[in-house]
Amino acid sequence: MIRFIQQVKINHKINYYMKLKTLASALLVTLMISSCDDSTGTIGTSITSDMDKLEIKTDSFNVTTKSIAAGDVLSRNINGYLGKFKDPETGSYITADFMTQFGVLEDFNLPNEGDIVSKDNGKVIADSCEIRLYYDDVVGDSTALMHLKMYELSKPVTDAAALYTNSNDIESNYLRSGGFEVEKAYTLADLTTDAKEKAEKNYSPSIKISMNKPYTDKDGVTYKNYGTYLLQKYYSKPSDFSNSYTLINNVIPGFYFKSVGGSGSIGRVFNTIMFVYFRIQYNGKVYNRIASFSGTQEVLQATHIVNDQQALQQLINQNSGTYLKTPAGIFTEMTLPVDNIIAGHEKDSINSAKITLQRINNVSTSPYALQAPKQVLMIPKDSIQTFFAHHNIMNYKNSFVANFSQNGYTFNNISSLIRSMYENKKNGTASADWNKVVIVPVTTTSMTIQNGSYSSTYSTGVYNDMSVRSVKLLGGNTPLKISVIYSKFK
Repeated sequence: MIRFIQQVKINHKINYYMKLKTLASALLVTLMISSCDDSTGTIGTSITSDMDKLEIKTDSFNVTTKSIAAGDVLSRNINGYLGKFKDPETGSYITADFMTQFGVLEDFNLPNEGDIVSKDNGKVIADSCEIRLYYDDVVGDSTALMHLKMYELSKPVTDAAALYTNSNDIESNYLRSGGFEVEKAYTLADLTTDAKEKAEKNYSPSIKISMNKPYTDKDGVTYKNYGTYLLQKYYSKPSDFSNSYTLINNVIPGFYFKSVGGSGSIGRVFNTIMFVYFRIQYNGKVYNRIASFSGTQEVLQATHIVNDQQALQQLINQNSGTYLKTPAGIFTEMTLPVDNIIAGHEKDSINSAKITLQRINNVSTSPYALQAPKQVLMIPKDSIQTFFAHHNIMNYKNSFVANFSQNGYTFNNISSLIRSMYENKKNGTASADWNKVVIVPVTTTSMTIQNGSYSSTYSTGVYNDMSVRSVKLLGGNTPLKISVIYSKFK
């Protein structure tokens, strides 16, 4: 039997031993790199047992780096972010709002209408309805009093431009006039939940938004509450609930959650669930039942970010290092010395090209000092927009992901990228930024397919990191080093 297991990220932990005292040990290094690295990165390499014919050389080259503005980035993600927080590094505020759609499983169904006890004048009603925003990864003061406002969408979001961090399209074009709106005060310390519930094994903090006031749909029909609208829609046309697409286009276009007051915290909303509560009768007994609709990876979620661009520019202008700041803040650009690496080795194999971006330790005394991004993507500068727009994943040929480890980010082998850049220039197909890459903080998803005692893990998504994180890296005025191993037959 095959089981599917969802994971948040893939860890690539590969150790390299670069001891080259003899030709034999050098060949061992080549074999390890060729078999164990994220990418073989070899060009025309052939392993032979005749060690005397193989020549190994090593070299290192300077790599220049600088900070660049992230600009308007694609915010479609598996999570939403909500709140307002003062960045301790810039002294300016970051505001996060998000939109989510809701989905259903394709075998979704409700009990027979005749079994429903919750009724009014013979029509099915919901006893109550609520949305819960389940959150974690809180940045800032979790006890800060915050305010949000939830808006019903008038139609599903279809404009790709609305999914970028700087876009106001959702507020301008998708909020339903006279639609369902709710204001809510909250803290990310979840102070409204009692200690007994918090002590339960399955407890997960959430912001609870009641949807129990009367609701009038776009056709002018008024219902007891939003849950009643959903139940009556289901029993009048169950096919609208047969999958997420029909649900979004015919019943629930989605909701927008906007931070409208307070400051001090931002939380990651990893799951948004709408609960509809009702009662049924079975074998003479009455039971409570729940219908749920979730904002999951399978439906659209996007975060709107407000950053102080002038404050970010002050960090960009510093040359004592480079920055990575999220959400939609600062990236690091690297110029790879492709011509120097290839010069004199045009016919050689490049077995390895390794570079590490080392963190400069944070000396901030703020109680809310920001953590470094957990994962970063290296991508050619001229490919960054299409990579995210086309939902690409890293291939370890011209796009690479590294995890934060040992106080930095190490890309063990980008030799295939270097060779590709060189060939593009040679063939006249290179862009103006042909030898530049950008380091982008990301989050990743993966799927593990398990068959008996064997399992295989596959990447399923790479997204711009929308969490509040920051790291300063060595670079700027101080060049980094890229270490290269070549091999050729004598």
